[in-house]
Formats: sequence, C-alpha cells, structure tokens
Amino acid sequence: MSMCTLCKKREAVFMRPYSGERLCRRCFCKSIENKVRATISRYEMFQPDDKIMVGVSGGKDSVTLLHILTKIEKAFPDAPLCAVTVDEGIKGYRDEALKFAVENCRKLGIEHILTSFKQMYGYGLDEIVNMIQKKELTPCSYCGVLRRRALNTTAREAGVDKLATAHNLDDETQTMILNILHGDALRIARVKPVLTVVHPKLVPRVKPFCEVPEREVAFYAYLKKIEFQGVPCPYAGTALRNDVRTILNRLEEKHAGMKFTVFRSMERIRPALEAMAEEVKLRECKKCGEPTVGELCKPCQMLEKLSIA
Repeated sequence: MSMCTLCKKREAVFMRPYSGERLCRRCFCKSIENKVRATISRYEMFQPDDKIMVGVSGGKDSVTLLHILTKIEKAFPDAPLCAVTVDEGIKGYRDEALKFAVENCRKLGIEHILTSFKQMYGYGLDEIVNMIQKKELTPCSYCGVLRRRALNTTAREAGVDKLATAHNLDDETQTMILNILHGDALRIARVKPVLTVVHPKLVPRVKPFCEVPEREVAFYAYLKKIEFQGVPCPYAGTALRNDVRTILNRLEEKHAGMKFTVFRSMERIRPALEAMAEEVKLRECKKCGEPTVGELCKPCQMLEKLSIA
C-alpha cells in the first residue's frame, strides 16, 4: 500500500475508488468525522441547544453514529445527547444487539432509553410474523412501520428536539430505487436528509450519515474498535431491499461513485417532485391519537388486520 494522499506521512490503509484517495488510519477517521460535520452543517440539522436523541439498534451504523455525535457534541455542552433502542422482539438477534447498545451507551456516558414492540403494541415481531404467514406483507413491512412509530413516540415523550437515525448513503439510495420499483416515485420527495415536520406530534428526524457509504462506516468502526452486532436480521432476506442492495453494490463495483450519483440526482429532482406532490394534511388517528392521513394510522390498520388491536 502506498503513502496517504492527504498527509503524505503515513502508510495508507484504505482506498476510495470513487475519489482515488488513499488514506492512512488517522486521515480516514478524520475524513468521516469531517464529512458528518459538513452534512450536519449543509442541511442545518441541529441548532446549538438542541436536545438530540440517537436511534441505536446495536448495529454498526447506529453505534458508530452515536460515537461520532458524542465527539461532535462535546463542543456544544448545551446540547444534551441521549439514545433510544427499540426491542422489536426478535429472539436471539435483538437480544444480542441490545447488549451492544447498552454497553456503548454506558461507555460513552449517554442516557439510554429502551422501548419495545411488546410494550407498545402487545406483541413482539416474532409473534406478529407467526400471524402473517398467509398475509401479503413481509415481516420488514410490519417492522418498518411499527419501529418508526415507536421511535417517534419515545422521542416525543423524552422531549427531544431532533431524532438522529443512522441511515447511510447505501440506505438512502436503496430507498430511492425502492420507491420507484413500488410505483411511488413522488415519495422520493419525503426521503431526504432532514424530514419535513408536518404535525406537532412528529419529532424532526435527521440523517447525519446520509452521504457516508456503508463500507466506510464499517471500516471506521473497525479502526476505532467500536463493538457492534454484525449478524444480519433473520428476516432481512425476505425484503425487496435485499435485491436492490445487491444490484447497487454490483454497479458500484463496476462504476465507482454510482451511489453518490443516484443520491445527488435525487437531490436535484426533489424540488420538482415536491412541487408535484400534494401537500400532506395530517389529522389524529381516531384510535390512538397519533398523526395520520386517514381516519386510522398505518400501525393501527396493521394491528387490526392481525386482529390484535
């Protein structure tokens, strides 16, 4: 391996195909931290006195985001940081992840709040999966909707100003392609680094990792010796996202920078999509009181279909 492109002093340990940079350990880690800072600044994600909650699953992305934001927020003592973990109720998998989430929060001195599907909905995901085997939706469809609700409710009850999630560049590009494949291209208007708040019960969500490739998040965690769960969710293979991930990774191998190209293309056309999309007017769900477009919110609809509401 050659010398670092930036400092020209130390041996490079990482090569970025899309930029041609060869980086040493120190310069690589600094570049990731600087990219997160630049993303936060570019999209004006935080105010100096914001109370921030980080969604921490125990996986590499969320735990690494927690470490980086903790480092950044040391310069802003008036901006307290806390974390939330949602226990979906996936036997073995989530039990192990929870241990990593708890331990990292303890090491960093971060207040950690735990909630669960069982606590909020009366059933864990494993139980729900057993009930939907003959239904049209996948486990990931249920999990995504119920998890987003759990995160928002917990963040609102904690009184935080922003909810930071660890969606990386790969996640964002996958979601954009998925919206097209699902025939809902206008939904891309709502997939952005800072989600627009359209109801007082919704906590603003931000994505500081949206321009960091998944591979680089993982390497940062490795270099910093951050402990996280590396086993994938047992239900992940059932989702269409898995196929989109494979396609994008193959394209990235052949055409370096493809994920950035997709992300930036969507960023450029989003204003036009926002102009075309109808303004979302939310009311409160007649059953649970949470924000919704129709009379019943999506989580309540799902739970009713399972006859467990």
